[in-house]
Amino acid sequence: MSPRTGLYIVPTDRWYIERTVWLVAGITILLGSALALWAHPLWVGIVVATAAASITVAFTGFCVVGNLLSQLGFSARLARPGWQSGDWYLMQTDRWYLERRIYLAVGINLTLASALTLLHSPGWLAFTAFVGVAMVWFAGTGFCIMANGLYWLGAEPRLAPGRRRPAAQTAVADTPAVG
Repeated sequence: MSPRTGLYIVPTDRWYIERTVWLVAGITILLGSALALWAHPLWVGIVVATAAASITVAFTGFCVVGNLLSQLGFSARLARPGWQSGDWYLMQTDRWYLERRIYLAVGINLTLASALTLLHSPGWLAFTAFVGVAMVWFAGTGFCIMANGLYWLGAEPRLAPGRRRPAAQTAVADTPAVG
């Protein structure tokens, strides 16, 4: 990885599976953080479950929410080659591209902050809430602070706008979207 400049912004032309997953995860993290702060600290389990799902997506490509969205007819941009809308969704795991690293980093950060919330101070919920807001912002605008940090460090994105995709991915990425 070699450092680079510029901004990395994911496409926001339509609601595809990965973008919608970021929105759902962000809202879930915000809900779990709020319940842990105002109801009972053990509600941080919602954040932990979201973190575990994020780590699972990074390592295996399997995403529960992504599969639900696939069954609802959403298209994908990071699905394994040959995927069609309505098939079981698996994200590509052939190499550690930028978007896959985001899933891993988010999962690890949320797990650590959740543990610190229970073991040290509820103040760590501010960090989990920040991650939730950042994910909702990422889904809405295509801009993510962490994604840009990884981009500047040289991580290669797969969702780069205007980037030429292999023919197998083009058919998948250009399928009609729902929503």
